[in-house]
Amino acid sequence: MATTEKNILNRLYFVGALLFLFAMAVGVKLIDIQFVDGEHYKQLAEERTYRNFKIPANRGNLYDVNGSLLATSVPKYDIRFDAVTVSDKDFEANISALAKELSDMFGRSAGYYSQKLRTARAHGQRYLLIAQNLGYSEYMKVKNFPMFELGAYKGGLIVEQRTVREHPLGKMGERTVGYERKDENGYFTRVGLEGAFSSYLRGTDGHRLKQKIAKGQWKPISDNNEVEPKDGYDVISTIDVNIQDIAHHALLSQLEYFEADHGTVVVMETETGEIKAMSNLGRTDEGTYFEKRNYAVYESHEPGSTFKLMAMVAALEDNVVDTSQVVDTENGVVKFYGRSVRDSRRGGYGKISAARAFELSSNTAFTKMITQGYKDDPSKFVDRLYDMGLNKKIGLEIKGEGSPRITHPDDKNWNGLSLPWMAFGYGVSMTPLQTLTFYNAIANDGEMVKPRFIKEVKEWDKTILKREKQVMNPSVCSPETARKVRDMMKHTVERGTAENIYTPNFSMAGKTGTCQTEYWIESGRYIASFAGYFPAENPKYSCIVVIHKPNTRKGYYGNIVAAPVFKQIAQKIYTDTPIMDELPSLEVQNDKVSKDFDKYYTLLQKDKVLMPDVVGMPAMDAVSLLENLGLRVEINGDGVVRSQSVAAGRKIDDKQRVNLKLS
Repeated sequence: MATTEKNILNRLYFVGALLFLFAMAVGVKLIDIQFVDGEHYKQLAEERTYRNFKIPANRGNLYDVNGSLLATSVPKYDIRFDAVTVSDKDFEANISALAKELSDMFGRSAGYYSQKLRTARAHGQRYLLIAQNLGYSEYMKVKNFPMFELGAYKGGLIVEQRTVREHPLGKMGERTVGYERKDENGYFTRVGLEGAFSSYLRGTDGHRLKQKIAKGQWKPISDNNEVEPKDGYDVISTIDVNIQDIAHHALLSQLEYFEADHGTVVVMETETGEIKAMSNLGRTDEGTYFEKRNYAVYESHEPGSTFKLMAMVAALEDNVVDTSQVVDTENGVVKFYGRSVRDSRRGGYGKISAARAFELSSNTAFTKMITQGYKDDPSKFVDRLYDMGLNKKIGLEIKGEGSPRITHPDDKNWNGLSLPWMAFGYGVSMTPLQTLTFYNAIANDGEMVKPRFIKEVKEWDKTILKREKQVMNPSVCSPETARKVRDMMKHTVERGTAENIYTPNFSMAGKTGTCQTEYWIESGRYIASFAGYFPAENPKYSCIVVIHKPNTRKGYYGNIVAAPVFKQIAQKIYTDTPIMDELPSLEVQNDKVSKDFDKYYTLLQKDKVLMPDVVGMPAMDAVSLLENLGLRVEINGDGVVRSQSVAAGRKIDDKQRVNLKLS
């Protein structure tokens, strides 16, 4: 009996000791939490209840050279409702009027909205979706609805703003304008102008504090941001929307007719290197075309006969050829190591001068001239091409530039066919923009300028950065050589392979190109091209047109497929007054609009704090007027102004945001 009682006591002592140790451990942990890790756990609790969410900054606007929008950020608003925070009194007093306003604006019946709101309140919903993707003026209207006008706490209004990037040009020039996207892993994809100059356009993000509510949803604490986002800078590009429109539609119509796989057009200002238009269109499975890839920048391919300009310049500079030198094209076929080089004309051209060989694009003449001139030292020919910079990338700010390829005799893949094949543009590879840069240099008296896509970066009226002309090579050749090949290119249009586009109304100069492609897979696939400039005597613009894999039953030579696109672009720029043809709304004389504009301008010189009435004005006039007042203007749509977010006659503040709806 005594032994049993002793065992029981021992067990009780043991249990008591365990309880004492447990109590001590709890006490130590409480002290640790309170005095050592207290701040950590407090912060962790707050982070699980409150969190700062990023408010993306508005990207700056991207403009063309004349101030037309290429890309702009437009705010969109989602409206939600916290059915718990509203008092019973306020809810019952306003629900009928709110349901009616929602019905009038969004189309469903008032009963539908009344039932939806009551159901949400009965179930304690704190994040009920009311409307999505509202514009600024729509948001301002909803914000003043009954109950919502009481604000976030009393009225249960939850407003979430986000920014949507819009391109007023639509699909035209889409790849040139480009984009910046971030994937789920945080990696960026940057395309075109938007990607190249994103560091200026992006801005600095802000922060907004939100509270966690039911079902993992987060509700903004207030209508204000903890850190306001800072908008990005505006970028003024070199693109001219009028020339872009001309180039796009000229290329599109030719691609459609010839059922080609894809094509590109680039128009460059000769003296400055400013890119005025760049269109890239690829074919879909349905036979339509869209801006698929930036072929002008990335696609390096064999240029074919457009490379004869480079070969001729090298030969003239090295004095291995003279323009009057006579070359026998024989019967239109010459052989090298068992391989035949053929002219497009059966039977050849007989005996012709070197200059005439260029105009007629004789393959046999060029292979004979180059091989005879450089057979003892082929490195001399390739080194001359290298000296002209043809083996180097341009160094474009737009991502994805393709690499040129010009084989050197020191390379392992050099063989007996390399030199004669290079003479007419095979065995070498260049992108369309790299080819155009050289043609532009010849038009520019030998000065090679770097293609340029932007003119200026601005913050309102303050210039942040200004881009000037950049010379890549002050002289790719002597002035005498440049003059000689310019004459050849002019005669190519007047009496050579491109005589089909000749017109006495305005002058053009250039070189046709026809090159087999993917011949190792399937025969009968070609690349048709034309590169040149206009006017021939005093070049203002240079241009290249490249069209891949046209339907050979309709045509495949460069003069038939590509050259007409070049002519149409030149013709419209110089003879059709494209601003009148393509954008007539900008030229319409509206007496009322002009009178109103003058009246408001006069009034605002006296009092610059009143909002004018711009309804009915063309967008460009309205934007000009409002920006002169220091307002920040955002537009939706195109055409004339149909509504404005700030009523006429109201006082305005400097840099106040105004939304214009156009139609």
